Amino acid sequence: MARAGLTTERVTRAGAELADEVGFDQVTVSALARRFDVKVASLYSHVRNSQDLRTRIALLALEEMADRAADALAGRAGKDALTAFADVYRDYAREHPGRYAAAQLRLDPETAAASAGVRHATMSRAILRGYDLTEPDQTHAVRMLGSVFHGYVSLELAGGFSHSTPDSEESWSRILDALDALLRNWPTT
Repeated sequence: MARAGLTTERVTRAGAELADEVGFDQVTVSALARRFDVKVASLYSHVRNSQDLRTRIALLALEEMADRAADALAGRAGKDALTAFADVYRDYAREHPGRYAAAQLRLDPETAAASAGVRHATMSRAILRGYDLTEPDQTHAVRMLGSVFHGYVSLELAGGFSHSTPDSEESWSRILDALDALLRNWPTT
């Protein structure tokens, strides 16, 4: 079997594509070797094992989402920024469900600190400064936004809203309106 011009980046990107096609939980070094038509051992010079591959896919997904969010947030504030940020997550999850699932992978503290996850947190906090939130309320609000975005996207991807009216777009818009109103009138501690 040929080595197929493998690099760590190519292996990671192929793993991300595989995750989008079959689900992140199904990504293994063996499955990727079949995709490249190489022996599993050929991939071990690029990734240590399936966990290393999954971590690399998670880091790629976090980076891709952070880049999209940074572009979407440029020049925006308040509700406009909140909506742009939320839409990035939702759109990314719809386009790349396996990568989105990968972005939820628990990373060890050192890897997490060096990941684009830090950029996500920084952007979340920048949005919240537009609502005049300070600590510890800002941390509570970051957690709330992440929970709402992830919860909605996860339910939507699982088909949870496809069986009823109104359309999920309408619900998404109303949820963002409600979050904006809550952030503007945040109860102080």
